[in-house]
Amino acid sequence: MKKFGKLLFSSLLMLGLLSCGGNQGGTTPPEPDPEIPEIVRTYEKIESATLYTKKVENMSNDFIMGMDASSVISLENSGVKFYDFNGKEEDVFKVLSDNGVNYIRVRIWNDPFDKNGHGYGGGNCDINTAIAIGKRATANKMKLLVNFHYSDFWADPAKQMVPKAWKEMEIMDKCEALYEYTKESLQKLRHEGIAVGMVQVGNETSGGKMAGETRFSYFAALFNEGAKAVREIYPDALVACHFANPEKTNNYYDWAAKMNQYNVDYDVFGSSYYPYWHGTLENLGTVLSTIATTYNKKTMVLETSYAFTTEDTDYFGNTIGTGGGIAKPYPFSIAGQANCIRDIVDTVVNHCTNGIGVCYWEGTWISVGGANYDENLAKWEQYGSGWASSYAAEYDPNDAGKWYGGTAVDNQAFFDKTGHPLESLKVLNNVRFGNDAPKYVDGVQNAEVSYYTYEDFTLPETVDVIYNDNSRSPLAVIWEDFDIPAAKAKGNGKYEIKGHAEGYSGDVYCYLTIMEYNYLQNFGFEEQAKHWTMTNNSESAFSDEYKVLPTEENPQTGKYAYHFWAKGENVVNFDLEQELTLSQTGNYKMQASLLGGTDVSPATEDLQNIYMYVKINDVVTYTKDMKLKGYAAGYSDFLLTGIHYEAGQKIVVGFHVEAKERGSWGDIDDCMFNIVL
Repeated sequence: MKKFGKLLFSSLLMLGLLSCGGNQGGTTPPEPDPEIPEIVRTYEKIESATLYTKKVENMSNDFIMGMDASSVISLENSGVKFYDFNGKEEDVFKVLSDNGVNYIRVRIWNDPFDKNGHGYGGGNCDINTAIAIGKRATANKMKLLVNFHYSDFWADPAKQMVPKAWKEMEIMDKCEALYEYTKESLQKLRHEGIAVGMVQVGNETSGGKMAGETRFSYFAALFNEGAKAVREIYPDALVACHFANPEKTNNYYDWAAKMNQYNVDYDVFGSSYYPYWHGTLENLGTVLSTIATTYNKKTMVLETSYAFTTEDTDYFGNTIGTGGGIAKPYPFSIAGQANCIRDIVDTVVNHCTNGIGVCYWEGTWISVGGANYDENLAKWEQYGSGWASSYAAEYDPNDAGKWYGGTAVDNQAFFDKTGHPLESLKVLNNVRFGNDAPKYVDGVQNAEVSYYTYEDFTLPETVDVIYNDNSRSPLAVIWEDFDIPAAKAKGNGKYEIKGHAEGYSGDVYCYLTIMEYNYLQNFGFEEQAKHWTMTNNSESAFSDEYKVLPTEENPQTGKYAYHFWAKGENVVNFDLEQELTLSQTGNYKMQASLLGGTDVSPATEDLQNIYMYVKINDVVTYTKDMKLKGYAAGYSDFLLTGIHYEAGQKIVVGFHVEAKERGSWGDIDDCMFNIVL
């Protein structure tokens, strides 16, 4: 395409006025598709002797109770068997349907195989896998929720990698390829008589990122080509978009506004909601309702889950386990899992405008049953039944290539390690009817407290015991010996203290955080840019392709971090400073956390010039290098010590950030400036 044509094309995309379009030339009329069965569901209550479920009022008969079961085929190939509540071996899709599931969600990757045909893992979820799952779902009176990632492997807020076949394409060609791929895939499903009720165009496309593109106008064009294919092949199916992190409310509102600005064609604004990370249910309801009302859209929770145990059953380790640092609003128990899902359903039904459904994520993804790690690894490699195989390294070297292995969510399934259903599976039916059961103690709410080193404090005297009906009452607790003065003298630190609550047989924990006084104001950017001064040293002005500001995209704690990103090379270059008011002569230290990398490759340290610094009387006197280590590495802490300050001096602390690679991005959070006693 000539330069003028590209410029015109980009301009039209930004205005939302251009459809890339597939090939509209003449074709041979296809053979008639088989008739898609009409699926009409009725539900009868399933009794449970132990599961208490409060009925969700106002729940419609067609409310979507979905289950992502994308890994089932690979699990069965690995030897996994599933059973019903009578202990009889049964098709897992019949078990799910019998217990209230009416939609099966399945992810589709374009080409999750290497050049020798080895699968990348995660279920090796190509269109053939989707067809196999879709046929069984339809046979068991469940519709299919098709989830196109438009990637050859996992797509999520951290990575939206372009499929191998599209890697060298310009945006117009990529639009056409996406349209043709979506249309062809849906035609294959329709040729098999599979009932498709909803299609996701992209997976967790937070911030308008999809298929390797990060420019929102390009994202919108890609999305519309996918939606166009859905409208043509399954005209009655709903088109859904999918975002993550509803606790970052401003981001959600911004993305919804941009989708409206660029005329994105969709029906359902879908959100992930994992209680460990994604804020309160009250916030979820508010955010989705605001978007639904403002833009006249349906809303849905497209992914959620909750742990029923901390046990690891496949020798790989779990995403969610013991320890603090995450929200645990319910016990990690069968009753806790059920109560969590019941409350999420109630939020979508009764507190979300136009709420139409909830989909549980990978509730069937259990251990492949090996006696040790090596036995399981052989199955994960051969059948793709772990989250990633070693073969995925060619496509995703920085994540899958380093951390390949089994499932980290087996403790969040609705089946035990032998494939037998948990009693909590019945909640997907019981939310429609309610179910009573004898009351028993199910767990405790562990204590989480934070104090400054200069504060006098004692550990909590009580913790809340939680019952299977999710009611709570306080119990006196006795903690193991803990030296509070020694912990305060140590400074910043996190401590796990075990205790015993009267009348409760399990362990109780207090997660204590001790902090030194922080002389920085707005140290976590929760007041956004207040008290900070930013100087842009770049030749580029801020735009859709270069930004430096507090955002809700990747905070380490709280809602905000100071974020930067640039699409091009040699763009990121700025200073962020705060002048302090100190009255005490002494030695000080400075600490901050940094997360970041590049959109397309590992960050190259030689192309970074990032450091924290301290100016004394306008002279840079102390510095500490900082590095972008990639998203998978998480936040890294950097500490600058030996800072000597004399009362009356002017003192300014700051960060110099210079990152030269294309797609460089990062987040600064949780900055500290403390006196060393």
